[in-house]
Amino acid sequence: MKIEKKDVLKALETISVPGEGQNMIESGAIKNVLVFGDEVVVDVTINNHSLQAKKKTEVSILQAIHKEVYEKAQIKVNLKVEVSETADKKPEIKGKAIPGIDNIIAVASGKGGVGKSTVTANLAVTLAKMGFKVGLLDADIYGPSATIMFDIINEKPLSVNVDGKSKMKPVESYGVKILSIGFFTQPDQAVVWRGPMAAKALNQMIFDAAWGNLDFLVVDLPPGTGDIHLSIMQSLPLTGAVVVSTPQTVALADARKGVAMFQQESINVPVLGIVENMAYFSPPELPENKYHIFGKDGARNLAEDLNIPFLGELPLVQSIREAGDVGRPAAMQEGTDIEEAFIKITKKVVSETVRRNDALPPTKAIEITTMAGCSAVNKK
Repeated sequence: MKIEKKDVLKALETISVPGEGQNMIESGAIKNVLVFGDEVVVDVTINNHSLQAKKKTEVSILQAIHKEVYEKAQIKVNLKVEVSETADKKPEIKGKAIPGIDNIIAVASGKGGVGKSTVTANLAVTLAKMGFKVGLLDADIYGPSATIMFDIINEKPLSVNVDGKSKMKPVESYGVKILSIGFFTQPDQAVVWRGPMAAKALNQMIFDAAWGNLDFLVVDLPPGTGDIHLSIMQSLPLTGAVVVSTPQTVALADARKGVAMFQQESINVPVLGIVENMAYFSPPELPENKYHIFGKDGARNLAEDLNIPFLGELPLVQSIREAGDVGRPAAMQEGTDIEEAFIKITKKVVSETVRRNDALPPTKAIEITTMAGCSAVNKK
């Protein structure tokens, strides 16, 4: 079939540039369109440098031409990013970099009870097993759990002298440096703090800590989209965010809001992907059977709908819960399906982090210094 250029231009009028109201033709984003039979080449320029915006732009162009013009059209999109002076002046929540920390990954969820802290703990442990230098900041001020999950509930950070200043030395467990408000409260003590006080405590754990050199600082955020999240994003230059959800419709609705929070123009934190926890249950006596108790492929479908990566799924397994309760993350269970599941998810997180850093300008990207995480080997 021979495609007409005017039909392609008309199709492109049905879609808009991410973050702008005008369609792609009116906004001037489409610089050139070439048609060769059933082949279409589209040159497009956008101002938004985020990975999500680039993906959404390309996918929107492909879908529009396939739907409005010819479903079997061969399309090539040449996408260029030019940040205008106006775009540069948009207010963004960007924190102060911490010397020695290469990448800061926030793990979030729209609602509680979906296993966010469990995923955070096992992600950190798996990164450490792969040879990375890893820290974990338990920013869930009102419900800290890192001290339990790493069996350090009776430990306390020590005070060390760094360049003439007194700093907190994180407690280390399973190769991960950890700080949590749980170190400074009693197990039965409720943290009844207003936002400013909680934010001040977080800033102390972030900037008054002797983290040393880290490839990754993994931040366990509280559920929801509130004051603590804004405090973290104002304090730290987040490399990206990982969102955790179950496949249940109620959880997915809140996960969608969590993704939207990070994608707001004033925040603009790349979402590295979604992890589906409690995806299915397989009885020990029938390991081949999968029972989708909370629904099937909910987080996977949400990731596809939002054009963000799907990082993987985790089963509903008793040993994961037991491992967290006794303070030895399930990813430490070598040779098991659980360990393999966390390795696959962690490799994807590393890969998406590398892609994110390659896609953003160097001034706003924190580059990974090693790719040892792409295989389960130790750095030398």
